[in-house]
Amino acid sequence: MREIPAAAITAAVAELAVNACCRLPDDVRAAICRARDTEPSPVGRGILEQLEENAAIAAAETIPLCQDTGLAVIFADIGQDVHIVGGDFTEAVNAGVRRGYAEGYLRKSSVAEPLFERRNTGDNTPAVIHVRIVPGDGIRLRLAPKGAGSENKSVLQMLVPADGMEGVRAVVLGAVEAAGPSSCPPMVVGVGIGGTMELACLLAKRAAARDLGSRNADARYAALERELLEMLNKTGIGPQGLGGSTTALAVHVEWAPTHIASLPVAVNINCHAARHAEVLL
Repeated sequence: MREIPAAAITAAVAELAVNACCRLPDDVRAAICRARDTEPSPVGRGILEQLEENAAIAAAETIPLCQDTGLAVIFADIGQDVHIVGGDFTEAVNAGVRRGYAEGYLRKSSVAEPLFERRNTGDNTPAVIHVRIVPGDGIRLRLAPKGAGSENKSVLQMLVPADGMEGVRAVVLGAVEAAGPSSCPPMVVGVGIGGTMELACLLAKRAAARDLGSRNADARYAALERELLEMLNKTGIGPQGLGGSTTALAVHVEWAPTHIASLPVAVNINCHAARHAEVLL
């Protein structure tokens, strides 16, 4: 059994919050550069060049890539041989979010109650935390800030098996076309297939937070990722919705076993600032 102090978790999350909001990951920057070189639209190329410049300035000056620094979404893989000491895991994560968003001068976007008062919590907590217990004696934390412009365009449809592949394509295409310029393309599109209503959405969220260039381990789903990306880039939506062939930088698909009568499909979109940062404790 390995002990990890809650204070170490807090410090790690605080650093992740600033890094994720201010430094576009190398995988995303590389994808934007590749898109710039192949984008046929002069307007589209100009936008992609501006996105590169924005990312460079944000990293150099440690300022947010976007004013919407989002809700702090945490994916935590906790080794079953880890004992967290000196505090509660959830509170340690929230303390890290609180510290990181304050020290990094990041916008606080969380309201304590969603419908009536909608009072800002003032520190961007609570974080949205997804935990998996895995083999090992470490903790892997991935922080993916999620802004509302892209999150508001999420889609869940409970298809039936007869809808099949065509149904999946239609859900993904419909979600991206409905999002249009509102999700600040070029997008990273996460697709969750299978499971139950809530699991499909979580799969889509995990897919959207994957590293660009990664592929589903199942060759059939990897092929589907490539097919969906090609389909979306034929829509002509283009960078910032002003036309072109770069509507999406990547499509990631995750799947899970499901009921014999179900085919849930969820879509979660990241804008061009597909932010994420990760640490292993």
